[in-house]
This record gives sequence, C-alpha cells and structure tokens, in this order.
Amino acid sequence: MDLFQKCVEFTKADEVKAAGLYPYFRAIEENEGPVVSIEGRKVIMAGSNNYLGLTAHPKVRQAAIDAINRYGTGCSGSRYLTGTIDLHNELEAKLAKFLGYESILLFSTGYQTALGAISGLVSKGDYVVSDKENHACIINGAMLAKGGFAEFVRYKHNDMADLEKTLQRIPDNAGKLVVTDGVFSVSGELVHLPELLEISHKYGARVLVDDAHATGVVGVGGRGTASHFGVVDKTDMTMGTFSKTFASLGGFIGGPERVINFLKHHSPALIFSASPTPASCAAALAALEILEEQPELVTKLVANADKMRKGFTDLGFTIIDSRTGIVPVIVGDVEKALLFWRKLYDKGVFVNAFIPPGVPPTMSMMRTSYMASHEDEHLDRILEVFAEVGKELGFID
Repeated sequence: MDLFQKCVEFTKADEVKAAGLYPYFRAIEENEGPVVSIEGRKVIMAGSNNYLGLTAHPKVRQAAIDAINRYGTGCSGSRYLTGTIDLHNELEAKLAKFLGYESILLFSTGYQTALGAISGLVSKGDYVVSDKENHACIINGAMLAKGGFAEFVRYKHNDMADLEKTLQRIPDNAGKLVVTDGVFSVSGELVHLPELLEISHKYGARVLVDDAHATGVVGVGGRGTASHFGVVDKTDMTMGTFSKTFASLGGFIGGPERVINFLKHHSPALIFSASPTPASCAAALAALEILEEQPELVTKLVANADKMRKGFTDLGFTIIDSRTGIVPVIVGDVEKALLFWRKLYDKGVFVNAFIPPGVPPTMSMMRTSYMASHEDEHLDRILEVFAEVGKELGFID
C-alpha cells in the first residue's frame, strides 16, 4: 500500500472548511494583546496563552531587538557545542532563583523539553508513570523512553488512589518517574500535588511537574504549582515553557544540580538541537523581570478568569471550574462545537474549539483563556456574545 494513500483519503478537514466551520490555522495579522486582527477585522482574543499579555510589552519587544542587534538572529549550534551564549546562562540562573531550584536547563521549545527530559532521564528498566490527561509532549516523551526499553504506565486523571495502585504494581528496585501537568492544559484543573508527592515518594518515585500553564498564573508571584501548594522543597523537578507567560519561545527544566548536569550530557533533544535564539532568551528575560517587578499582573489575570467563570455560570453555561487562566465552556458534540465557534467568531470573539480526540466524545468545548491585559470592556463583550450565541443555539434560556 502506498504510504501516502491515507493522506489522500483524509478529507474531514476539507469538508469542515467547505462548510465554513473550520476554526484552525487562522492567520493573525496584527497582535495587540486582547484585540487582534484576523482576516482584515478586529476580534477580541479569548483563546491565547499569553497570560500576562507581555508579547506586546515595549520592554519585551525592545529586549528582543537589542539581542538581535548584538548577537544576530540565531546561535548556529547546539548548547553542547557552539550554541551557548551568555544570555542562556543568565536566564538559567535568574529562573532558578525565581523558582527556587538549584539549577535550570533551557531547551529550544517547551515540547522539546518534555521529550528531552523524560527520555534523557528514564532508561531501560525504569518506569514513566503519567496522568491519562497529561499534555501530548509528556505522552510522547514517555513513548520515546519506551523506545529505549523503559516502561510506560498511566493512571486515571488526577486520581491519587489509582496512582498509588499503579505504583504498587511496579517493582521496588525499578527507577520511577511520575509526570503530571501542574495545570492541565485543556480543563485548567490543578493537580492534587501535595498528595501526589506524598504517594510518589512513599514508593520511591521522583516527580516531574509540567508548569507550562502554571508559571505566571498560580503560586506566590506566579511561581507555579509547587509554590501554590507550598511544596517547592518537596517537588523534585519542574519544567515549563516560554511560549505563554514569558512571551517568547523555548522551554526549561529545573531541579537538583546533579540531575540537570546529567541531562546536559545525556539528552539527545538538547545535544542535537540548535539552541534558543538570542531574541527568544532576551524576551523571556525581560518578561521574567516584569513578572518579578509586577506580581499584581498575576492577581489581575486570576481576577479576570474568576469574573468569566462566574459570568458563564450565571448565564447558565456548564464550565469546568478551576483557579487558573483557563475557563472551558462545555457544548457537547463536534458539530455543535464547530457551529458555536463560528458564530462567536462572526460576532468578533475568538476562542479555541476543542473537539475529539483532544477531548472525550461528549466533551467538545469552547476553551477560553484570559490575560492580565483584558479589561472589563473586553470581558463584558465576550459574555454578551456567548449569551447571544448560547440562546440562539438553545444552550441557555
């Protein structure tokens, strides 16, 4: 059989496009934070992970420009060889101090961080233990480790009793890494981290928390999930990304210096990839400085998301409740979700339509997310449009 035949036969996306309901790959022509330009018109952005609204911040922009002027546009090598510049070292040191870890290691993307950290640390005979609703980067990192003859097992979503049963079945002499999202990227739920740490350490497992959607969102001054629960000293490792709160591109993992040193010399994803660009590092550094100087941005973000949680609930929508920047509105099946998305978009509100296989069959949703830069006028308009569309489609009275 021709390998390309399945590509020719895949027509579902074309059918949705023909119906005018395709919500993906929409090109943003201008990005001003809470309001963006798409297809020649202004829409309120309620689907971005730019949680603190820093991608348009003058200090972040200027830092990137200055870095290009000094270092050029790329590093032309891996961190291991010629690709390390002083900005990498500066960002690692400042981020380690901010998050409370001995050492930090940068990767070129957040996705690559998970692949590189998990497959670099877990080897033959070891186990990766993963929440069933972890982000795809964690699942693929575990699968990559499995290709190196590690074992990969999963436990029920945020179910600590099932985590314990899973760990009980693993041999005592096996190395074990429990990996979990801190804030789950689809639902916005927080992991039950204190209990997870207690159970994991009881069975000799180490814990890696993915704080992609938590850094700058939860915890003291936005320091993440471990900080939120007051367990930084008990959390073995945390990884994250610069593509959200830090208004840039890249990823990081923090933990004990000896572990980070090991990954520097054993992670193919680090050793054989070009390093983060100077502009990316400089932008992330500037965003980190703003976060440290203005922790009130985190307070504003959470207040905005809380307002929307209450607003959607008061209107009669079903949401997944949390304390993060993500507020999913459940609409049911795929067809309803795509139509709901289109009507919101036509009225000037852009959200993310999440449909299977990214969510369970009956859990298609409008995944909304908020920024510190959203003002009440934006939030009120989003609620107004949701109310109009919800009534038109029969979701609310």
